[in-house]
Amino acid sequence: MNNPGTPLLEMRNIKKNFFGNQVLTDINLTLREGEVIGLVGENGAGKSTLMRILFGADMIRETGGYGGDILINGQKVQFNSPFEAIEAGIGMVHQEFSLIPGFAAKENILLNREPKKPNLASRIFSDRLDTLNQNEIDEGAETAIEKMGVHIDKNMVISDMPVGHKQFTEIARELSKDQLKILILDEPTAVLTEKEAEALLESIRGMAERGIAVIFITHRLQEILAVCDRVVVMRDGYIVNESAAKDTNVKEITRWMVGREIRSETESSKTEDNHADAKTILEIRRLWVDMPGEIVRNVNLDVREGEILGIGGLAGQGKLGIPNGIMGLYEAGGQVRFDGQDIPLNNPRKCLDSSFAFVSEDRRGVGLLLDESLEWNIAFPAMQIQNKFLKEYFGGLIKWRDEKAIEEITKQYIDELAIKCTSSKQKAKELSGGNQQKVCLAKAFALHPKLLFVSEPTRGIDVGAKALVLDALKRFNRENGVTVVMVSSELEELRQTCDRIAIVSGGKIAGILPASESLENFGALMLSQVK
Repeated sequence: MNNPGTPLLEMRNIKKNFFGNQVLTDINLTLREGEVIGLVGENGAGKSTLMRILFGADMIRETGGYGGDILINGQKVQFNSPFEAIEAGIGMVHQEFSLIPGFAAKENILLNREPKKPNLASRIFSDRLDTLNQNEIDEGAETAIEKMGVHIDKNMVISDMPVGHKQFTEIARELSKDQLKILILDEPTAVLTEKEAEALLESIRGMAERGIAVIFITHRLQEILAVCDRVVVMRDGYIVNESAAKDTNVKEITRWMVGREIRSETESSKTEDNHADAKTILEIRRLWVDMPGEIVRNVNLDVREGEILGIGGLAGQGKLGIPNGIMGLYEAGGQVRFDGQDIPLNNPRKCLDSSFAFVSEDRRGVGLLLDESLEWNIAFPAMQIQNKFLKEYFGGLIKWRDEKAIEEITKQYIDELAIKCTSSKQKAKELSGGNQQKVCLAKAFALHPKLLFVSEPTRGIDVGAKALVLDALKRFNRENGVTVVMVSSELEELRQTCDRIAIVSGGKIAGILPASESLENFGALMLSQVK
């Protein structure tokens, strides 16, 4: 039996060095059975790296390992793979999904642990010929979903699911493991609606009551205060503060995270529309988009030249579908005209040739070449589409990369967007999620488009970097005259950044209001056609 005074988890003097860059220094962290701690910090503070060490991630071993000790129930452990961590009772739900799209939720929940039953062939030849026990699979999935406390359809195929239900499937998979003692949740509410996030917080409380300890990483600080026992704040690879959640507040946590005061977003909300008399540059008529989890039925929208138009609305009502459909990532119909010219749908290259750019909400799946350098990520689209960053030889017969120009433009955006990296040669996959998001923005900026679609630009980005990214968008719009259409789940973010905000509900534009309009009026539009 464990000593009652022994923590479930101790991490002692943890250090980690990446390519000569010290990312963690003398981290000490304890966690007790049934305790929920909130782990917060700016992007690049070291949160995800610390959790990867705990979870035995391959990338930690492949980059020289780590210093310090990990103890579970007072016993020193060293995990050489995630499988060893899982065996010891540690589960982790990552920021990016790791589900099989063609499988149902129940199949993903019990993947590689499916109950089987013998048959005549397997008794004669080998247990490899055992068949799946569908009844037990159903029961196991249902039990895990019940433990989670949030209902999802166990039979729904992942590719047909709204993004929030995919997140819940990941969590149910961890809860289906009988040996689970510690659950790491890395930005689990970033893709959830307000209602879904509330349900998840209730689920975390339920896990704690059953003795599961939870490490909860999020940039939504109110959620930390609502559900956690302790708040652990990291900055630049150090733990800079630990407090009981009941003894602190959002303002204090923010100050510890960034080492400075952050202005309130509402304080800088737009109060006037400077483009009221501008001509209509983009006309969208009767747009429909076939995107899983999104409803886009009949969108009519006019965008004025030089403005930042926000698109908001509840999850699944169509806001993400609009840019994805126009840019040709999903099948779409209707009419789109830009600067008087028809833009053919279902043709991404025509959009890019028409001087459109798109920063997708799916930065890993669509936005980045993860195994390539920052230079290649930022310069490649402009090189491919616009012949930028190329030197011509023999009268243009041969074109070759202008390495110096590529390095210069990359360094410019590293400075402008405060991208935390070791150099412009670093691979995109080695950056934190928030810094990857900034690379996606830099890639779009390097195209110098006439129209920029940007979808969830601050998803998974901390409070300090959020202000920096939004300021960069406003500056890019103002200094280059670029028309920006910005989609976001956060209404305050839209009110801070945009001239006007269109609200999508039931697959249509429910209304367009100035950014200075009251929250109540925006809320009424969001609920007007919800189905």
